[in-house]
Amino acid sequence: MPAAAPRNFESRTLYHGDNLPFLRGMNSGTVDLIATDPPFNKSKDFHATPDSLAQGARFEDRWSWDKDVHAEWVDAIQDDWPAAWFAIDNARLVAGDDMGAFLCWLGVRLMEMHRVLADHGSIYLHIDHTAHAYVKTLMDAIFGRKNFQNEMVWYYSGGGASRSRWARKHDTLLFYTKSTKWTFNVDDVRTPHKWVDGQLRADGTERDPKGKLPDDVIELHGVMPWSKERSGYPTQKPLALYERIIKASSNPGDMVLDPFAGCATTPVAAERLGREWVGMDIWDGAHKMVLDRLRDEKLAVPDADSDARIRASSPLAALSTPPRRRCARTRARPPRRPLPSRCRYLSRPARR
Repeated sequence: MPAAAPRNFESRTLYHGDNLPFLRGMNSGTVDLIATDPPFNKSKDFHATPDSLAQGARFEDRWSWDKDVHAEWVDAIQDDWPAAWFAIDNARLVAGDDMGAFLCWLGVRLMEMHRVLADHGSIYLHIDHTAHAYVKTLMDAIFGRKNFQNEMVWYYSGGGASRSRWARKHDTLLFYTKSTKWTFNVDDVRTPHKWVDGQLRADGTERDPKGKLPDDVIELHGVMPWSKERSGYPTQKPLALYERIIKASSNPGDMVLDPFAGCATTPVAAERLGREWVGMDIWDGAHKMVLDRLRDEKLAVPDADSDARIRASSPLAALSTPPRRRCARTRARPPRRPLPSRCRYLSRPARR
């Protein structure tokens, strides 16, 4: 087996811009964990809270096959990941062009995330009910159904209950591994045993003093308006959620990547836990947000040199992009659906 390529990027760096060129510039097998929260195809526009740390942050979570799909993406998926193309094309037929466009946009990025993961690496992709079923099929096609480990459920309580259906009170994190060997630090994410009336609840099982083995449901409040953690970013997730993921699926010194860094929850959680990290985001304020949150957490940002490392820069874009792998599968290539003549990639308002 050939030795893994060296990292061609520095830790504690925030790359500003579309994440696809940066992902394509990263050497293969150089990331231990990806924990990321991409758009969900909500057909909504999101805006930060006025007068907050994230003031001015906005992204458009709307998708169009005509405007948002590049012909090169379709070629790459059809050539290298035919099963992924079937998943995208079927979603387009079942759920509409917007779902197909979203999956095509996400799919070319997942292909690169799969490549940059080390053989022992893991990925957690945060999603909700809007596109969950279609994204799960897409990830089965790219990471392999047998490498699907868990569908993590983040349950959050609070307002917004419905009188016409069950209240929607959870998100899902799809946990895949690159291979049959991966990191899982079970003792680091045990939970305390439950007590009732001063006694451990009896269920006939032996109690481990280290705590209860973790399951795939995490009950945790979102970032409340009064929380010191709150930045005002419209889709901010709690640090405790991502710390739990990073503790379980990486070790101190490992490299953690978030290609949709947003308000920097993954980078801050990684920094707190002694991991190396790289973030990517298209939002102009992401660089300042990382620094502000690290300072608020009293984490080390000691001087101007450190500020420069956590930077809005693009050294990877100058590297030669790794050649696209040709599909080694023997399966016949699926027929290509012609793209509309107006199909092109357009710059969009800032997204996560």
